Amino acid sequence: MKCATYIKSKAKNFNPKIALVLGSGLGEFADSIEKIAEISYADLEGFPVSGVGGHAGKLILGTVGGTQVVAMQGRVHYYENGQADAMRVPIHCFKELGCDIVILTNAAGSLDYNAGPGSVMLIKDYINFTGMSPLFTETGNARFVNMVNAYDKDLRRQLLCIADDNHIHLSKGVYAWMCGPQFETPAEINAIKILGANAAGMSTVPETILARQQKMKVLALSVITNYAAGMDDGELSHEQTMKYADKASQTFKTILTEFIRNQ
Repeated sequence: MKCATYIKSKAKNFNPKIALVLGSGLGEFADSIEKIAEISYADLEGFPVSGVGGHAGKLILGTVGGTQVVAMQGRVHYYENGQADAMRVPIHCFKELGCDIVILTNAAGSLDYNAGPGSVMLIKDYINFTGMSPLFTETGNARFVNMVNAYDKDLRRQLLCIADDNHIHLSKGVYAWMCGPQFETPAEINAIKILGANAAGMSTVPETILARQQKMKVLALSVITNYAAGMDDGELSHEQTMKYADKASQTFKTILTEFIRNQ
């Protein structure tokens, strides 16, 4: 891919094992990366540019605890252009660069009163409530991706151990992908709660499917920024999302930095 060739030209002997996708309000983690280079998405052929606040639109090349990483500071969402495969090029590019682990992050609304705003949830599975797939235009048998253990069990176990060692409460749950951009109605929240969801958000699932198709291991975390619609008297807003994503940033940084260092 041209974007992979361009990235390699900006960082000699750069062989990242881990790719990160940093969601709404989580781009601050990029400040903890020892940078080798920064590249605007506009300079990377095929990289989609997000129009959402809190998504800087930069690719960071660098190291975390000595481990080489490539990090997307912001992502594009299905609701921005109606394309479920909008993240195809970045995920395929990460694979070509040599990454075998993808860490996905997002801001999400909690359906569980035990996982309140400012906390972090480890995603153990997902429900695709949109009915969309980034593989709709694929041909051949490669489109039939096995999604059992979509979020790698061993990687999840490692992260839980790190959280325990640092006395951090890390909830576990099922993430429901909603298309957005409007927030969910109380009736929708009640419906997905019955189906087994613990958090709801507008991203992450397409990237998970694309990464699993590429035989990459996936780890995913939600920063809980609010209770879902109808669960409290608060008014949902993107500003609230940014506020609580910032509140959880230190917890997020602690567990993720140690995880990456150990790979």
